Amino acid sequence: MAEEYLVNITPQETRVGVVENGVLQELTIERTRNRGLVGNIYLGTVCRVLPGMGAAFVEVGLTRTAFLHVSDITGCPRDGDTEPAIDRVLREGETVLVQVTKDPLGTKGARLSTRISVPSRYLVYLPKASTVGISQRIEDEAERQRLRDLIMTLRPELHPVDDTEPAAPEAERGADVAPAPGGFIARTAAEGVGADELAQDMLFLERLWETLEERIKQASSPCLIYEDLPLVLRTIRDISLTTTEKVRIDSKENFQKVREFAARFNPALVPHLEYYPGERPILDLYSIEDEIQRAMQRRVELKSGGHLVIDQTEAMTTIDVNTGGFVGHRNLEETIFKTNLEATQAIARQLRLRNLGGIIIVDFIDMTEAEHQRQVLRALEKNLERDHTKIMISEVTSLGLVQLTRKRTRESLEHVLCESCPTCEGRGSLKTVETLCFEIFREILREARQFDAQRLLVVAAQEVVDRMLDEESISIGELEAFIGIPIRFQAETAYTREQYDIVLL
Repeated sequence: MAEEYLVNITPQETRVGVVENGVLQELTIERTRNRGLVGNIYLGTVCRVLPGMGAAFVEVGLTRTAFLHVSDITGCPRDGDTEPAIDRVLREGETVLVQVTKDPLGTKGARLSTRISVPSRYLVYLPKASTVGISQRIEDEAERQRLRDLIMTLRPELHPVDDTEPAAPEAERGADVAPAPGGFIARTAAEGVGADELAQDMLFLERLWETLEERIKQASSPCLIYEDLPLVLRTIRDISLTTTEKVRIDSKENFQKVREFAARFNPALVPHLEYYPGERPILDLYSIEDEIQRAMQRRVELKSGGHLVIDQTEAMTTIDVNTGGFVGHRNLEETIFKTNLEATQAIARQLRLRNLGGIIIVDFIDMTEAEHQRQVLRALEKNLERDHTKIMISEVTSLGLVQLTRKRTRESLEHVLCESCPTCEGRGSLKTVETLCFEIFREILREARQFDAQRLLVVAAQEVVDRMLDEESISIGELEAFIGIPIRFQAETAYTREQYDIVLL
């Protein structure tokens, strides 16, 4: 399926949209003041070791200290399946070279690893390594062997990695490289590439690492050693020519920079680059701005009349499938089955578009037939195949839920564009005016018993004061008689519904 990339660049932010058949499938936003950190290499200082968590906090010069788990430290001796004690590996005050594998998310600091990797167009370089790996997204075994042989011919001192060994987490998705010492990983873009291109990539990466080593020797912790490319250049570096039809860029200055970069690192992409001078904003094409607004909503409409309800929390994301206005034509089971099938396509798209990660629970409509369950699960797996992010799917549980995990390396679209409502503080609901009136009554009783006041002034939102003076006026009279103090009310337009103050006079 052909993909079209639309790149909107302003001094404040860069937005890259991936469009398939006129429909927005993925959106990545990078703001100048808050660039992503994944791939950055730092020289950091261990500031705290927590044996009970098997982790350490490392100061690398960011707003919050970063997190390094013992499983992400190279060269740790294992006792069978037991992880080594972190305090035997790291000490407070020790200097350590680390790479960011996950951006800070919410209140959590960045996730780190000591498994350093430096990517280029066709290869990922693992500096302290001696093995060869091939991206698992290259499925043709003959092509995998060809690439493995090419790399080993160019670097005879390396040795191949058994495909059954686990992948290094910081490498490209699915790369079959062991967490033990590695060397080069052939990326998905290397499929069909010849020896000359691989040799140039190897030379570039090795020279880059030599430069970084010199910087490490001269640096003092905490210090940024290597910063990954900005979003638009990362996109050009990693783009797949087999699926890309066109890349449109709306900034003439940046278009020239991108052309020069592509001519050096991805020459075959140059004919696909296009400067967009149109009067309409580039992301107005295919109604992308409208799609972004809809991606902020909980409810996603399905063409049949059904809908999804997506709720994102800190622990997980839940997706509820509903038939809504879809009544079907045959029977209830068939209606449910068709709604669930349609939902699988919408779910796969929303995961990419909203960049939802971590634990995701999908509550499909209950299906009584086991074959329908299998078909829905297969359809979900098929629709998720185009996702570039690693996903693991479980079977349908006894409650009819599907559990899946999607690797989370950066903030979701909602977290990038939005913040918690200051009025409801992210609850998504407000106390009713009636509830607040009763709450104020209780607070008045508490204040009157505790302090000696001549009268009380209640300052609250207009709608709360209106309710007090209208429907609750009898209750106020009874309360005044009970406490023996007059109560006055003042509406404050700047107050939100749940804000109020009781002033002693």
